[in-house]
Amino acid sequence: MPIETGLVDANVLVYAMDADAPRRCNVTSQVLCEFYSVVTSAKRVSNPRSPMDALAAISQFLRFLQVLPIPPHAVELWLDLLRRHPVRGPKIFDLQIAAAMQANGVQRIYTFNTGDFAAFSELSVLTP
Repeated sequence: MPIETGLVDANVLVYAMDADAPRRCNVTSQVLCEFYSVVTSAKRVSNPRSPMDALAAISQFLRFLQVLPIPPHAVELWLDLLRRHPVRGPKIFDLQIAAAMQANGVQRIYTFNTGDFAAFSELSVLTP
């Protein structure tokens, strides 16, 4: 599937950098792990990065992204999502991200893979 070139508006960048902004950009540790896995894999990207390059990129991300905590009740939210959306295989990881979002009151995800999250009516799925 071809990916359209997009543009990030200035306000997104401002919110990303402002630790006190109510619309701060968030990730989970799982998202950072998936990023590392993809960018270091020759099977996933045409120009894989070295582990040190990937680590450096994550360190840069952490300057402006807030890592959401995964509270214990996120497991119950994840199980509830799984009961309502009985996915198979790797799709389980998308449910885990959705549960972490719910546990932290985050209802919107920006992704190029909208199909991965479109079935979850609990989320607002937007393409950046």
